[in-house]
Amino acid sequence: MSAITQAKRVVVKVGTSTLTYENGKINLRRMESLCKVLSDLQNSGREIILVTSGAIGVGVGKLGLTERPQETEKKQALAAVGQCELMFMYDKFFGEYNCTVAQVLLTGDVVSSPHSKQNVINTFQELIAMNIIPVVNENDTVAVDELVGMQIGDNDTLSAIVAKLTDADLLVILTDIDGLYDANPRADSNAKRIPFVREVTPEVIALAGGTGSNRGTGGMRTKVSAAAIANEAGICCCVMSGANPKNLYHLFDGEQIGTVFGTGKQ
Repeated sequence: MSAITQAKRVVVKVGTSTLTYENGKINLRRMESLCKVLSDLQNSGREIILVTSGAIGVGVGKLGLTERPQETEKKQALAAVGQCELMFMYDKFFGEYNCTVAQVLLTGDVVSSPHSKQNVINTFQELIAMNIIPVVNENDTVAVDELVGMQIGDNDTLSAIVAKLTDADLLVILTDIDGLYDANPRADSNAKRIPFVREVTPEVIALAGGTGSNRGTGGMRTKVSAAAIANEAGICCCVMSGANPKNLYHLFDGEQIGTVFGTGKQ
């Protein structure tokens, strides 16, 4: 667990299902708790980068829609509305704990081009040096990969890419389930959580199943894939429940929480 307890630069990814209620409205208590904990972790000397989903989900809730639309153009419009609301809330909650945040919106073409990729790396480095918490999201208003269901666009993968770009020590993915199980815990009461995965194999990927919440785009499969990307870069990854953000304290205190993938940097 030393890769976790000693981690200095930490990327934390939070999903739509963690940030919102079933109706799409922001879960204010949970979001405020998350911002408080991350602010405190920054105060303790850790460098925090937050990758957030939720723009489309928050847009759905803000406009009072009963379901997430299927049309790409409508999703893009909802992302524009929701991202504005999302950053307003992050700025408000982090500001209450004297933490400054900065919005970073990324697309696949930006991180794949060597020149623009280096610009992104430089921006992250300066923000961290200035003790600012970058709040990162896919730019859903212009990037359609995620919106049309292509796998390269999910924010779990984005969080792993950000971890690599920033040379992070640890990636923490907060979700609506407390780790990887040996069977579907929603269907099998005997399913057991797997506390540690040394290597992401085809068998591990098979255990991940398909998508999860109807408010998000990922599921455990994309989280396991993100863990594999992080592990290949020597970055330890923990997938854990985001229901109680204070559990991040227990994680950094060395307690076994969620599922830990890989051993981290040597």
